[in-house]
Amino acid sequence: MKKVYVLDTNVLLQDPNAIFAFEDNEVIIPAIVLEEIDSKKRNADELGRNARQISRMLDSLRNEGRLFEGIELPSGGMLKVELNHRSFAKLQEVFADVTNDNRILAVALNYHLEEKDNDTPRPVILVSKDVLVRIKADVLGITAQDYLTDRVVNMPDEIYSGHLTIRVHPAIIDEFYSYRFLGVQSLNLNYPLHPHEFVILRDEMGTSKSALLKVNAEGKKLEPLYLSNDPIWGIAARNAQQRMALELLLNDDIPLVTLTGKAGTGKTLLTLAAGLMKVEDERKYKKLLIARPVVPMGKDIGFLPGEKEEKLRPWMQPIYDNLEFLFDTKKPGDIDKILAGLGSIQVEALTYIRGRSIPGQFIIIDEAQNLSKHEIKTIVSRVGEGSKIVLLGDPEQIDHPYLDASSNGLTYVVERFKEQSISGHIMLERGERSHLAQLAADLL
Repeated sequence: MKKVYVLDTNVLLQDPNAIFAFEDNEVIIPAIVLEEIDSKKRNADELGRNARQISRMLDSLRNEGRLFEGIELPSGGMLKVELNHRSFAKLQEVFADVTNDNRILAVALNYHLEEKDNDTPRPVILVSKDVLVRIKADVLGITAQDYLTDRVVNMPDEIYSGHLTIRVHPAIIDEFYSYRFLGVQSLNLNYPLHPHEFVILRDEMGTSKSALLKVNAEGKKLEPLYLSNDPIWGIAARNAQQRMALELLLNDDIPLVTLTGKAGTGKTLLTLAAGLMKVEDERKYKKLLIARPVVPMGKDIGFLPGEKEEKLRPWMQPIYDNLEFLFDTKKPGDIDKILAGLGSIQVEALTYIRGRSIPGQFIIIDEAQNLSKHEIKTIVSRVGEGSKIVLLGDPEQIDHPYLDASSNGLTYVVERFKEQSISGHIMLERGERSHLAQLAADLL
């Protein structure tokens, strides 16, 4: 049975192509949605770009007919800009305020009541990224759904972790230590292993015998880790996942590395230590470029006085904190003098690296979970010849209003690149900042 989908503004601002995602069903855009999109089109951010894109798309569709009468979509469905179901009378009994959200709800409710009177009523479904709008719809008896098409995985716990533990017969572990490699087929798995995925073998008999291995770039063979656990810029791996992360960070044959994990797991500190070793010690890269998106947690503090460096300092302070630890500075301001003297370390807001081509650099993008799919594509496609890019973040700590753990740019890269030989990923699980920080991450 065909359905009627009423779209909220946030669905189109999240995915301008959403109108094509509902197969052969009828898609309704309330008139107030056009007004909300119009109010966003001058924004210089991702929402503004998406507002302009959906505006151009709807304008091009006018060639197929009049939008308020309905036009046929390539999928066989129908798209209509709704003008005739705006009556607020039925909704006022429950929600009296004439807000934009309530106007969208009014359109969905009037459609719902109209379809109930038909001989063969079609289900009317309101699609919104706004939880409260979906709750209001449920109060009114309207079916409401989140927009899930943009999700990379269905549930956050399905995100690729980059490592797994397998219990095997002790003879297999002995074979690995004898020959220093294992064929993937010798594990008799009913699922594939990905390039540069890490495997911990444990004795199924219950002894302490174990081995830490890495899948090679072709995904056919399990090999030992090549790096020892010696400190790098005073930082040594404190657990198995951190050792896996350093293996990827220091491997020049892997130009794309993604690290995820809760606060305090060591993502930024390990990556900065690896970057400093590659840039300052080995001279493998010309520059260490560190950037993060300017997305505030909580209320924005507004405009800041001063030059660019002064304006950026509050946003970049977490990076400077880690650099101060690595350089073991004693006084406030010492880190600025050190960075000015070196000249090979650049800390930027992400705004300033978009549109550039960046060859021969070790690039670190912190807080990448606050980036959309389009933004992450723009950034990764900036990477020039001889560069390495590392994306860091916690998909569970997102400050972007239209992203979640399953639809953000970092998760998108992890899932799309997990089968590629030029990339590697590790989900760090154990906090090492302090016992208090670990408890906070687990309990709060």
